[in-house]
Amino acid sequence: MSDIAALGDGQWQWSGWLTPKGRVIALFAVLRHSAERLDLIVLDADIAALATSLKRYVFRSKVSIEVGGGVSAMGQFALPSIARGATAAIDASAVELDLGSPSEPRSLTLREADPVIAVDEDAQRRWRAFDITHGLPRLDADQREQWTPQQLSLERLRAFSVAKGCYPGQEIVARTHFLGQAKRGLAVLRGAPDAAAGEDVRAGEQVQGKVVSVAGDLVLAVLPLERLDAPLQIGGIDVVDTPLLDGLAR
Repeated sequence: MSDIAALGDGQWQWSGWLTPKGRVIALFAVLRHSAERLDLIVLDADIAALATSLKRYVFRSKVSIEVGGGVSAMGQFALPSIARGATAAIDASAVELDLGSPSEPRSLTLREADPVIAVDEDAQRRWRAFDITHGLPRLDADQREQWTPQQLSLERLRAFSVAKGCYPGQEIVARTHFLGQAKRGLAVLRGAPDAAAGEDVRAGEQVQGKVVSVAGDLVLAVLPLERLDAPLQIGGIDVVDTPLLDGLAR
C-alpha cells in the first residue's frame, strides 16, 4: 500500500497489505536491496499466507516471491552502528535497520540464524511498549482485517499512498482520504494492565472504541477523533489519554 518505486537501493519504508475492502492484513517494512530484490520484514502476520496472497498478483511479471528462512532478528536499545533513518546498512551477512526515534535510539539486526540465545522478556516488553507509544500497531490474529490504514493512523508512519497505482483496498483508502471521511484514529492509553486486544474503551456507558494492541499497562486503541469530554475506562478501570510520540516515520 506504499509507493515502493520511490525507494532507492538500501532504503526502506513502512508499508502493508490490505483486503479489497481496505482493511489491514499485515504491516511490514519494505527494504530495497537493489532493482532486483525487495525484502518484506513482517511484524506479526502469517508470512506464508501473505506470500500466497502476493503471488496472486504476479500475473505474467518475471517476479519470484519466496518466504525467507534461517534468519534471526536481534533488537537493541542503542544507536545503530551504520544505519540511519530510512537508509539501512546491508552487507553479505546482515541487515541493520534504524527503528528508533531522535530521542530514543533503537536498532534491529537481521542475520543468518545464530545459535539459540536466551530471550530477554523484559526487553521484549519494552520493545513492544516503544512501538505502541510511537503509534506502530502490533496486530494479533483477531485484530487483522479489522481496521483501515486511517483508523490505525498509518499516515503518521507514511505507510500508505493515495497517489500510486492500484492495489487491493486502494479505492477505499483514497476515497476516505480525499473526501475527508476519516473519523477515527489511534490513541495511547495508560493504566489498564489487564486490557486485551478487542476490548471496549468506554466513556461512561457509551462505547468509544476498541483496544488494538497492549504492552503492560499501555494500550493502543482506535477512538473517535472527536471524543466525548468524559473519563475513559477499559474494563471499569480509568485510563489516561497520552499523546502519540513521533519519530518512526521513514
